Amino acid sequence: MARRPRSSKSTVRRRKSQPQASWLKRSLVSLLLIGAFVLAAYVSYLDYTVREQFEGKRWSIPARVYASPVELYAGYEISSKNLEDLLLELHYRQDYQLAGEGSYYVKGGQINIRTRAFNFGNTPQESRKISVSFTSGGIASITDAGTGESLAIVRMDPVQIGSFYPTRKEDRILIKLDEAPQTLVQGLLSTEDKDFYNHFGISPKGIVRAMWSNVKAGGMVQGGSTITQQLVKNFFLNPKRTLRRKLKEALMSFILEYRYSKDEILEAYLNEIFLGQDGASAVHGFGLASEFYFGQSLKTLNLHQVATLVALVRGPSEYDPRRNPEHTLERRNIVLDAMHTEGFIDAQQVSEAKKQPLGVATVIHRSANRYPGFIDLVKRQLKQEYKEDDLTSEGLRIVTTLDTRIQDTLEKSIASKLKHLEKSPKSNDLETAAIVTRRDSGEIVALAGGRDAEDTGFNRALDAVRPIGSLIKPVVYLTALEYPDRYTIATPISDTRLEIPAERGKTWSPDNYDNQEHGVVPLHSALAHSYNMATVRIGMDIGLAKVANTLKSMGVSRPVDLFPSFLLGAQPLTPLEVTQLYQTLAGDGYATPLRSIRAVNAADGKALQSYPFTVRQAVDPAASFITNTILQEVMYAGTGHSAYNYMPQNMALVGKTGTTNQLRDSWFAGFSGDFLSVVWVGRDDNKPTGLTGGTGALQIWSELMRQVSKKPVSLVPPDNVQMTWIDPASGLLSNEGCPGAKLMPFVDGSAPSQFADCGASPESGESWLNNLNPF
Repeated sequence: MARRPRSSKSTVRRRKSQPQASWLKRSLVSLLLIGAFVLAAYVSYLDYTVREQFEGKRWSIPARVYASPVELYAGYEISSKNLEDLLLELHYRQDYQLAGEGSYYVKGGQINIRTRAFNFGNTPQESRKISVSFTSGGIASITDAGTGESLAIVRMDPVQIGSFYPTRKEDRILIKLDEAPQTLVQGLLSTEDKDFYNHFGISPKGIVRAMWSNVKAGGMVQGGSTITQQLVKNFFLNPKRTLRRKLKEALMSFILEYRYSKDEILEAYLNEIFLGQDGASAVHGFGLASEFYFGQSLKTLNLHQVATLVALVRGPSEYDPRRNPEHTLERRNIVLDAMHTEGFIDAQQVSEAKKQPLGVATVIHRSANRYPGFIDLVKRQLKQEYKEDDLTSEGLRIVTTLDTRIQDTLEKSIASKLKHLEKSPKSNDLETAAIVTRRDSGEIVALAGGRDAEDTGFNRALDAVRPIGSLIKPVVYLTALEYPDRYTIATPISDTRLEIPAERGKTWSPDNYDNQEHGVVPLHSALAHSYNMATVRIGMDIGLAKVANTLKSMGVSRPVDLFPSFLLGAQPLTPLEVTQLYQTLAGDGYATPLRSIRAVNAADGKALQSYPFTVRQAVDPAASFITNTILQEVMYAGTGHSAYNYMPQNMALVGKTGTTNQLRDSWFAGFSGDFLSVVWVGRDDNKPTGLTGGTGALQIWSELMRQVSKKPVSLVPPDNVQMTWIDPASGLLSNEGCPGAKLMPFVDGSAPSQFADCGASPESGESWLNNLNPF
């Protein structure tokens, strides 16, 4: 039978379909090539991203700021209770076994302590066990608990008072893999990724195992993500759960495994994983988590503590040991069982570990700004030598001069005294600033930028530029006393009205605070009672420029307007500048730059910079000694006398009040044998306060110094100063037996040559310091 020919219509259809099929094939191939190119480009981009972040600076580590470390020694004035308070402030925990660093217990009048290791830069300190015994006056002895050897001094680890954070408020303590406890790695492998050392970033076996465990448990008890995936999720990606992000996570996990070793990945994981929240700051990594939850370094943790940290990986909020201790305990025990199942620990270890309580420390809050005024000063000083990025990313360790006990006392004194001062109807909405330094070194031990200790706004101690009133007068008198042929402590000065030519034919005539003229008075009385007219006479005679030069020599670099009113404190200064000025007086004429920082160390403890004690002669020591002698009279019989309502007279305090026009500013600056303090009280709107220096700032100063100062002032006259008996009424020579005679200091050759009616010949006393009666 003959084959039936195909219709021409079918042939035409076939001929038409062939070009269409060929076109579709080419299109698919093109799309596949484009897709492959896009995928390759995307993978290349992810590869670049992974290498760029993983090989560069992986983490921005905030700088940590520490207070001055407390040094314990026999004779140190601290009670058993106060030392225990210090330990609690340092987040030490009670432990009768002293099993780890940062632990202590009290027994039989002794405090037994296991200190923390801390690297102070040039002087690293190892952890040690000590026993501290007490007497009624303070520490009786310190012994090494292991050897029984008596210890001369023990430096405690310092209190962390703040941090300088990067934009993302994350914190961590970096550790190396070989520094991590073996049990930590074992716990993670047992619960988070059994196949870590065998898979290529994603574990199909782990996913199936997790699904089966969750089905059996009837809930989510195990995850399928590998340690590599968790690292990618924490390190590179946001927490948003989408299919696209999951695919990206898988690709980046492959890349990470291809580019880096398992140990490098695991070490990064130990430092990156999120394990809690400290206020606004995220706690990352096991190094910081160990300190945050247990108050000790990771290497010192026991098995049950390590298992608790591993439990947090599954959910830091859900398993927070402080908020959900029962839930955390259950999860910790699951971790221990998993470690036993994998053969890392035996049954006895599991049993012993499960008997242990969680044992977390009380809340350890690493505030970014515990003392904001002082932290502000530290940061400003650091910015003179370090970039902002260095302060917020390099993990610097900054040891400061702050004494937290004095700082806390200052804040309490301000709160109580301002509340009392505001009971007066004219004294309301008061603000304050105060600075406390060590007299011998210029170290700033406390600073208040305002009445609100937690205020991070305007720092009045550093930025409030206010007229200083009579605080300038010691500079005027010191300048005059540098010319002993013209001015001595007993030189008669006229405190009577005077007129000084001013601009446009006008005159300026100063008044005394009491609106009285006091006639001719000895120089020391003019300063002790803060007489304005006498002060202006001296200043105009010596010269405004010379007084301004003295001010500059004493550490004040601010430009000065050379008007006569400058002599009465019209010149505005900040409390910090006033402190620098009086620090030079407290240093007997030697200028010591104020310091808030002792040392800056790298993250590994290596010393980067120290701030040694420096000193230079700024003014004549003889003139400084005589000025300080008169300022003691200010405290005994002048405007500062109310300080002795708080403190014993044998403290021999040195100080000066300051009050500005219309009672707008109340100042006091003064020192004892150990501390110098400057206090300002006023209003931010510059309205009158109704307070003088004596009724305002001095009250805060006295309340503070009453609690912190222990040493009286002991002024030692320079070799060219002799103590001579003087008749105060006439200013002439006298002797010890004459009524009212006082020992007064004079530069050699400047003492009076004539005698008062009483006293046939001058007699020099051994030391003016043996005669502390007021002038």
